Amino acid sequence: MTQKVHEGGRIVTVAVVHAVGVNAEGRRETLGMDVITCEDGAGWTAFLRSLVARGLSGVELVISDAHAGLKVAVAAVLPGAAWQRCRTHFMRNLLSRVPKSAHGLVAPLVRSIFDQPDRDSAWAQHGRIVEQLTGRFDAAAGLLAEAGHEILAFTAFPKAHWRQLRSNNPLEQLNKEVCRRTDVVGVFPNRAAIIRLVGAVLAEQHDEWQVARRYMFADSLAAARDRTKQPDDQEDQPALPDAA
Repeated sequence: MTQKVHEGGRIVTVAVVHAVGVNAEGRRETLGMDVITCEDGAGWTAFLRSLVARGLSGVELVISDAHAGLKVAVAAVLPGAAWQRCRTHFMRNLLSRVPKSAHGLVAPLVRSIFDQPDRDSAWAQHGRIVEQLTGRFDAAAGLLAEAGHEILAFTAFPKAHWRQLRSNNPLEQLNKEVCRRTDVVGVFPNRAAIIRLVGAVLAEQHDEWQVARRYMFADSLAAARDRTKQPDDQEDQPALPDAA
């Protein structure tokens, strides 16, 4: 998300980045936040490195929209972590490549990929939908084919967690609350003021998560982690920061 701030005698736009994770007990946590000048690879890399320096480890899956700078940073700073492209953001991108009159046809077809009962069925359905779109909506078919491993990364994890892993919608809701609180300010006097207000909102949410119902089942998280320790099963990796 972006905010306006007085800086160097003028008003500039800066980016507020933050990350949310799920711990071994299945509860969500605010991992950290920062204000950066630009959401490029350097900005995201610095942010992720700051989280690692503070103790973040064992990340096995990162869920976000298709931000090139973030993807590069994840690969550089969190080696071994898989990346899940947010389903909701992907659907918006895909539907922008077909006429509006066809949205009612294409959207249900693509959504059916995510409603399959197991990993093999999801991949099989993905192939079928690519074939159905090819020839009539080639741009959408090409995007869907290319993004297969990005949008179906969640299928390598326990079925009990699929709903939580295939999109970062919960993080989007938190972003909306942050924006609601910051809209009152309009233009911040400095970056420290942004950190104070946004940090307070994130801290409030963090405290609520600690007493709320668990976001994921701790026993299935543990079982999934045990499975990933096997050298022949490197792709089946659970777990979980969202970034925005």
